[in-house]
Amino acid sequence: MDSNEREPVETAAPPLREPVETAAPPPRAPGIAGLSAPYRVAAALALGAVAVAACWHLALVFLHVAPSNTVSKQHARTVDDWIYPEFEQNWKLFAPNPLQQNIAVQVRAQVRGADGELVTGDWRDLSAEDGAAIRHNLLPSHTQQNELRRAWDFYTGSHDDDNKANGERGELSEQYLRRIALARLEPRQPAGAVIVRIQLRSATKAVAAPKWSDEKSDTETYYRELAWWTV
Repeated sequence: MDSNEREPVETAAPPLREPVETAAPPPRAPGIAGLSAPYRVAAALALGAVAVAACWHLALVFLHVAPSNTVSKQHARTVDDWIYPEFEQNWKLFAPNPLQQNIAVQVRAQVRGADGELVTGDWRDLSAEDGAAIRHNLLPSHTQQNELRRAWDFYTGSHDDDNKANGERGELSEQYLRRIALARLEPRQPAGAVIVRIQLRSATKAVAAPKWSDEKSDTETYYRELAWWTV
């Protein structure tokens, strides 16, 4: 071998390092427990407020529908202020009174058009519109089923046959019924038209007796017209 040639120096291979196992972060707890402390406190307070509000509402509704008792008499003003008009109940606990009449609430309006002319519209059957929206609807809204009907019951219950208020809730029932009627009328008005006055009426017709019954019932339609209300 030539003396100038040198054997390659064998370098030792670096030692293999064992992979360092990093600990996986602990799984996050589901629900509120997985939140940080401030958020857990806020969530707990929110849930507590909802629970208190739900219990308060159920308690007042129960006192409203339950037979008259010492507690309901003592807190009658508080119960009425909470229930009327949005949460009013018609069926009394232990004494249901299903309706035996078909009552349709209708409305018409005097509208001033963009040209300044005042036009009185035809009667519009709001109850029929609600019925059409409910029919064949698997999930009808509470508004479609009860809002208009309960508003009319609220009005007739706080007024006499001459449409004069017989208690403190008379004015409240008028405002409630007026708001509902305007909410139905305004979206269908042409551009530039302004509703000046509205008038409501009910069309009441008794449910006919079944064919197999000998009972005779008057199925004529009777109307109850209210005065014009200025908007």
